[in-house]
Amino acid sequence: MTTLLESRTGAPDRFTAPLYSVAEAARYLAIPPSTLSAWAKGYTRPAHGRRKAVATDAVLTSIPRTGAGRAPVIPFVGLAEGMVLAAIRSSGVSLQRIRPALSRLQTEIGLEHALASQRLFTDGAEVLFDYAEHGADADTESAVRELVVVRNGQSVFNPVVEAYLQRVDFAPDGYARLIRLPAYTVADVVVDPGRGFGQPIFSHGGARLEDALAMFEAGEPLSVVAAEYDVPPEQLEDAIRVALRPAA
Repeated sequence: MTTLLESRTGAPDRFTAPLYSVAEAARYLAIPPSTLSAWAKGYTRPAHGRRKAVATDAVLTSIPRTGAGRAPVIPFVGLAEGMVLAAIRSSGVSLQRIRPALSRLQTEIGLEHALASQRLFTDGAEVLFDYAEHGADADTESAVRELVVVRNGQSVFNPVVEAYLQRVDFAPDGYARLIRLPAYTVADVVVDPGRGFGQPIFSHGGARLEDALAMFEAGEPLSVVAAEYDVPPEQLEDAIRVALRPAA
C-alpha cells in the first residue's frame, strides 16, 4: 500500500497524499477551478464539422477521489506543477499550444514530475529553446518563444514565468518542498508539507490560514484576529479579500 506520510518526518508525502480539493488549489493559484480541473483530469475538445473530438491527457498530478465531491485530490507535488502551468497561463500562452514542448521537457529532463523539479529551473529554459529551434512545429515554436528569452547569451524564462518559479523552494531530493502562493499580493502565505500538515499558513507567525479566516467569519474584528494569530493586519486583509473573491 502506498504510504501517505513520509517515514522520516511524519509529514504528508509530497507525491501521494491528497491535500487540496480542485477548488482550493485553484484559489491558491489564482486560476479558475475549471482550468485546474482540466489540467488534473484532462478534457475532450468537442468535434466541429468533420473534425474529430480530441482527448487531452492530464498534465498535473492528482489522486483518484475516494471521498465526497470536494474531497482533496491534489497532492503537494500537483500544486507545484500547477504553479508552473499557472505561470505559463499568466504569460498568455495556452496550454494547448505548449503541450508538445512540455512533453519534450519531461522526456529531456528524464524525471517524473519534471514540472515540480529543480532541474526545470536549471535546465528547462535551455531544453525548451533547443526544442523550438530544432524540433517544434511553427505554432509550438511561437509559444515557446513567448516563454523563453535569450539574456546575456543564455536561454532563460521570461520575467512572468521566472517570478512564479522563484516562489518555490526545493528539498535535497530536487523536488519542491515549499510554495509561496501567488493568489496573494500582500499576504505571505505558504504551503509546506512539513508545517501545518501541508495546509496554507502565514509565513509570519505560522498561523493556519483557515483558522484565521474562520475566526473573522465568526464575527471577530480584523484587528482582533490579527492580534490573536500574530498576523500583520494588511496581510490578513489581503487573505480575506482572496477568500471572498468569487470563483473565476
